Amino acid sequence: MPGPGEPTGLHAGEPTGLRALRRQRTHDALSAAAITLFLERGFDAVSVAEIAAAAAVSKPTLFAYFPTKEDLVLHRILDHRGEAARVVRARTPGVAPLAAHLLAGLDCREPVTGLNDDPEVLAYHAMVFATPSLLGRLAQHAAGDEHALAEALAEAAPQAGELTARLAAAQIIVVQRVLARENWARLRAGEGAAARHPTAVEATRQAFAALRRALPDYS
Repeated sequence: MPGPGEPTGLHAGEPTGLRALRRQRTHDALSAAAITLFLERGFDAVSVAEIAAAAAVSKPTLFAYFPTKEDLVLHRILDHRGEAARVVRARTPGVAPLAAHLLAGLDCREPVTGLNDDPEVLAYHAMVFATPSLLGRLAQHAAGDEHALAEALAEAAPQAGELTARLAAAQIIVVQRVLARENWARLRAGEGAAARHPTAVEATRQAFAALRRALPDYS
């Protein structure tokens, strides 16, 4: 079957791999066009029609790839949906759930950690934090992450009970968000990522040490 927004005849015989590649290119072109316009003029000042025109597609095609205008921005963050739960489930046997949540993202300068000083990344986060509709949508997805993490923690330590797992998940998600926002704020103020890295690592270690004391069932 053709993908979202694709003609029913022109590419009907196209191999699956090529079709998937073409769809990914369209997806990336739409996102790149949207974010470029948003960073230049502001999220609320750019219409969906303008984005579609910039990417040379129709509005129905755009909405087939991104159901809402907010999704054009937040998919970069939402690529990490469920990551906290996956980390718990993928940890090495014998490793405590909380010990699995540490430093790899900082070392890799993943934007989601806030420790990435690429100018576009800094501007992207500034736009998200300054736009109520984006923050609201992000909060919805954070709630989904929290729920998924609670399920993973309940599986890892069933003796603790589901309520304890939910409370623990909420605390972990909030700690990750606060650490990331602090990193972003420091970089936004002019500190370099390389200079910030040791402090970010130490802050993360201290935060998770506090969580381990507060959440012994997952330590």
